[in-house]
Amino acid sequence: MSLPVSDAIAILADLVRFRSLSGRSNLDIIGYMTDILRRHGVAFSLDFDDQRRRANLFATIGPRVDGGVALSGHTDVVPVEGQAWTRPPFELTREGERLYGRGATDMKGFLACALAMVPRFARADLARPVHLAFTYDEEPGSIGAPGLARHIIAHGPRPAAVIVGEPTEGKLVVGHKGGFEMRTRFRGVPAHSSDPARGVSAIHWAARFVVYLEKLGRRMAADADPASAFRPPCNTVNVGVMRGGAGRSIIAEDCALDWELRVTPPDDGRAAMARIMRWLARAEAEMQAACPRAAIMTETISRYPGLAFDPTSPALAIVRAASGVDACETVPFGADAGCFAREGLPAVLFGPGSIRQAHVPDEHIEIAEIASCLRFLERLGERLAASA
Repeated sequence: MSLPVSDAIAILADLVRFRSLSGRSNLDIIGYMTDILRRHGVAFSLDFDDQRRRANLFATIGPRVDGGVALSGHTDVVPVEGQAWTRPPFELTREGERLYGRGATDMKGFLACALAMVPRFARADLARPVHLAFTYDEEPGSIGAPGLARHIIAHGPRPAAVIVGEPTEGKLVVGHKGGFEMRTRFRGVPAHSSDPARGVSAIHWAARFVVYLEKLGRRMAADADPASAFRPPCNTVNVGVMRGGAGRSIIAEDCALDWELRVTPPDDGRAAMARIMRWLARAEAEMQAACPRAAIMTETISRYPGLAFDPTSPALAIVRAASGVDACETVPFGADAGCFAREGLPAVLFGPGSIRQAHVPDEHIEIAEIASCLRFLERLGERLAASA
């Protein structure tokens, strides 16, 4: 039987049309997916956020027994604003053997493959189930995945392995970094810039913090463990957004930074975060010595665990057997796999496309990569049908 490549491409075209940007409701794209599941008699449940605006999806194809395999992917995509796209980002464009569109690689291509295989999985005589475990808001720091992992544990069936289909070029990834997604707001005291001593500049103090983080990053690089399986082999920091100030002649009252600490397993990042918080506490004390109204407020947007290599992982063995890929790698980016592993659900990364195509203008995936993913899923289904 031929692979459902055309079906996967058609589903991918539909998925790309959903502007499922992180932070927005994803109920429309989830509704599209559940329509497919209903047509094939597949049972599913939804795990909502507190506002019931976003949902994780967990579906079970086959017997409701433990020991199956979950195919996991995130429904959200990153924005396109400010990027020089030469093709419409929310319409799938085919040029030769390449498919263009936001999320084509990261990671609606994998979602489309999993959904295209639903009819075959549903017809198969599976001894162990195939699950779909689709999350919301992975991009801002795996916000949805912890809830879905707990939902699976609470309601079952419990899979033996979770395969997170991030774009790994068909390579078997057994470790990824964790992270802290942070926002720090500096509240200064405004004054006329002709007399700086009468105010406290939020921007100046935020700039000092940026310099401190840059120095900390260099120190962590110098202290890196050369034997680490990760590259870079150390924790890293980055300031991604800085906003503040009202005018050149005004001592800035407010400045906010969005920054991250990316953590290298087995380090959990607590020591580095404690060091950063101590610096901020000292900085706040200095600001308040000039004016008690000054303050520094730090908010954790998301904290997600890394995935450490486990040579005994059932997920590793299952993907090796179904894919024929033996070599293992680690990646420096974060993913949902660590959230599943933290709850006792063994996980690896294995999916179509390249991370080099993620988050860039004219994001694309090769049709050959779609076909390769479908071939892997077909072999996985055959193994689950043959298992006792």
